Amino acid sequence: MFAGRVALVTGGTRGIGAAITQALADNGATVAAGYNRGKASAEEFALQMEGRGARISIHQGRVDDVSDCNRVVQEVMDRHGRVDYLVNNAGITVDKTVRKMTAEDWQQVLNVNLSGAFQMTKAVLEHMIERGSGRIVNISSVIGETGNVGQANYAASKAGLFGFTKSLALEMAQRGITVNCVAPGFIETEMVAAIPQEALAKVVARIPQRRLGKPDEVARVVRFLLEDESSYITGAVYAINGGLDM
Repeated sequence: MFAGRVALVTGGTRGIGAAITQALADNGATVAAGYNRGKASAEEFALQMEGRGARISIHQGRVDDVSDCNRVVQEVMDRHGRVDYLVNNAGITVDKTVRKMTAEDWQQVLNVNLSGAFQMTKAVLEHMIERGSGRIVNISSVIGETGNVGQANYAASKAGLFGFTKSLALEMAQRGITVNCVAPGFIETEMVAAIPQEALAKVVARIPQRRLGKPDEVARVVRFLLEDESSYITGAVYAINGGLDM
């Protein structure tokens, strides 16, 4: 399906990002998986993927650092020669109520979750424009639609991705580049596992399907949006939340 194509997935060695990396690699793509911390676990993940026959490279960098974004993209270009797909998946949380949240807490999350997507997109965009094709998928969150106590910074960053996606989709519509957004709900990842069990049980009780989502369920939608046959879909937001927000 993706033979000869190169995908760059930020935060691509853990959680939802790892599932996306695996789904694309399993369908023939060469995947450049970005990570920030956890070099040993990233290398272990890459070895596991190579054991499955995947074509994968890993690249350390911070998406909140413009120079790192440019460097990582150049590394991918030097190694693989092209970038067909960009999946902006990297994200963090610093959870506090607004009364307790510092300006640094606010800015740190916005810098990674929102500005990081902008900076990585800028780093690959001219290459995609020159080639006349490309796919960009931004990973947002149901929290960007509903808000959440203690997550004003996270909600703002993820809501910002909706506007960024739609604006860029309009700008790129005649250049062969589609830009879409996926908004997962509560998915079985390390980030969700950090929620206290009592609080998590209350969350699950609010989900009509009464369960957490699986990373693979998010990855399947990303894969669909990257397919050649999905070229008429742009500026869209796909919710994957078990009915939590409709």
